[in-house]
Amino acid sequence: MPGIEKLPIEETLEDSPQTRSLLGVFEEDTAAISNYCTQLYQAMHRIYDAQNELSAATHLTSRLLKEYDKQRFPLGGDDEVMSSTLQQFAKVIDELSSCHAVLSTQLADAMMFPITQFKERDLKEILTLKEVFQIASDDHDTAINRYSRLSKRRDNDKLRAEAVEDVYTSRKKQHQTMMHYFCSLNTLQYKKKTALLEPLLGYMQAQISFFKLGSENLTQQWEDFLGTIGTSVQNVRREMEEEVGQMQQTIQQMERSCDSLYAPCDPDPAHSPVCRNLTRKQGYLYIRNKTGLVSTSWERQYFFTQGGNLMQQGRGEVAGGLVTDLDNCSVMAVDSDDRRFCFQVTSFDGKKVVTLQAESRKDCEEWISTINNISKRIYLSENAEELAARVNQSAIEAVTPSPSFQQRHESMRPSSKGRSGRASSISSVGSEPSSALSVLSLDALVAPEMPIQFDIISPVSEENSGQNKTAAQSGRRSNPFGETGDGTSDDSEDSILHQLFIVRFLGSMEVRSAESADVISETMRQILAARAIHNIFRMTESHLLVTCDCLKLIDPQTQVTRLRFPLSSVVQCSSHQDNKRLFGFVLQSASSRGDSRVVCYIFESNNDGEKICDSIGLAKQIAFHSEMDRKTVEKKKEQDKAKEKQQEELSKQRQIEKDLEEQSRLIAASSRPANSPAPDGQFLVLSNSQSEDSDAGEEGKKKGESEA
Repeated sequence: MPGIEKLPIEETLEDSPQTRSLLGVFEEDTAAISNYCTQLYQAMHRIYDAQNELSAATHLTSRLLKEYDKQRFPLGGDDEVMSSTLQQFAKVIDELSSCHAVLSTQLADAMMFPITQFKERDLKEILTLKEVFQIASDDHDTAINRYSRLSKRRDNDKLRAEAVEDVYTSRKKQHQTMMHYFCSLNTLQYKKKTALLEPLLGYMQAQISFFKLGSENLTQQWEDFLGTIGTSVQNVRREMEEEVGQMQQTIQQMERSCDSLYAPCDPDPAHSPVCRNLTRKQGYLYIRNKTGLVSTSWERQYFFTQGGNLMQQGRGEVAGGLVTDLDNCSVMAVDSDDRRFCFQVTSFDGKKVVTLQAESRKDCEEWISTINNISKRIYLSENAEELAARVNQSAIEAVTPSPSFQQRHESMRPSSKGRSGRASSISSVGSEPSSALSVLSLDALVAPEMPIQFDIISPVSEENSGQNKTAAQSGRRSNPFGETGDGTSDDSEDSILHQLFIVRFLGSMEVRSAESADVISETMRQILAARAIHNIFRMTESHLLVTCDCLKLIDPQTQVTRLRFPLSSVVQCSSHQDNKRLFGFVLQSASSRGDSRVVCYIFESNNDGEKICDSIGLAKQIAFHSEMDRKTVEKKKEQDKAKEKQQEELSKQRQIEKDLEEQSRLIAASSRPANSPAPDGQFLVLSNSQSEDSDAGEEGKKKGESEA
């Protein structure tokens, strides 16, 4: 597939600095992929959690609408129209809830599962292989150092055999681990494409199946687009599988063919003869460096020929440095007191002598032949190999050890005052200058005349100064942190929200603006700069309790409230843009002079500062809704009182009307004549005593009615 970079598995045995440098690029790419994948996983996990919450909320809404008929409302409880309407809504919302549940399942299978597999399996496997490869590389370096330090004078067959076996085992392990590590890194270049496309493909397919787009053309368009992406993903996966199969075959072939090259000793000359026609060569050699007047040290470096120069390069370096000029130089094998397979390169003027050690006799002879060919300038001819074959005889003579090399060149070598230093090319990656932060003017946000407070000071200390004086005169001890100290119950015990965070107080200062979005970041910058200038490292650790009524700073040892901030006074709260552990909030309170006082408090938390800010925002929302519910209840109580008062007035009016009607009836009855005719037309004649009694009874009756 075009655009896919791959590590060369064939160069793993040589382990050149170029291969290590290319490996470093792949490792940086893997780290960038891992970081980006983690952020994308978090974003998709938020989508999945939000979808689950939406499904649960929709189901709860449907259940509450279905239970409307079971409620017993004092007013309007028998409204059949409202009940039937809500039942229809409940039916529709119940179907939506089922769709949301299906969407949640599809998101879990098609979106979260692929990216979770890529994050938890593939990336962790590469990290494990990286650690194993680093251990194998270190073991190989240790083994080759031990083998190279074998003394020629005190030759011990047992020690040499152990060193050879150790080098064989460590080199084989490093080679195999490096090949599998390269294979995993090459496979990652394919997997990172599918790992980013498959979750998005699953997300879009789940959304299309949920929304059921109203237009068939739009649905067909999305299906065609997603079908194209699915085809592309399948092609990438198929090509990745083919590439993995090829790399596995290459690894198997390399393991079989390189088994004889793991041992540092000379291979069989029949299978790998010495090539004396080389004009270019590269590989690891030991170079002897002078550390004192008589002491020397050996350093393992990667050497290669470039034109007529001998170059060396460290494992962590980007480019090589010049060691010596090989034109017209002399090279031959030499005897060393503590090393084997050594050869010496002397410049054409005899001023510079470089002593090198090869890994085996074959490698030593090839290096001597190559340098000898280069010194004759054979590399400049068109048929370099044919011309090099003609000078093989001189190369054979050069590989013969000559103990008298030092004496033979003593007269030719002038007195050297110092050894020339190595020329190396080191490329340093400089960090780009950070762009200047665009902040508002200090005078527009922060009051310059107010100092920075690095310790906890209560914002209501000025308001309660009179109370503190009264308490001091009465012999009562005042609390320096501003809490009341009485035995009253906490007003936040009935709060719905109780969240506790561990914070450290950095400082506070008075600000001018409470509504500006940059006031907290500007205050953070001022306080951190002031702490750095004055070398203030002490921080007061407290427990921040977030409730629906207030924010409290509590002493972790004594559990005493140091500061109490009413939630209604907290204007805004935010965290630092880069360092999420830093957060702050702006508090607006009334001072003793009658004007408002705005103070910004800055803290450092053990957890994420955004979580604390979200908790404070949630508390303010809960407090707002609680206040609205309280006002609604109070309004309802006032309406009920007005209705009761109206009922009382109506009952009084009815009683008055009833009394007036009864009084009218009594008056009508008392206005009848005393001697009414009998039913048969005769008159009733009453005696004097009876008439007097009747008059007295009527007068008593009228008197009772008047009193009533």
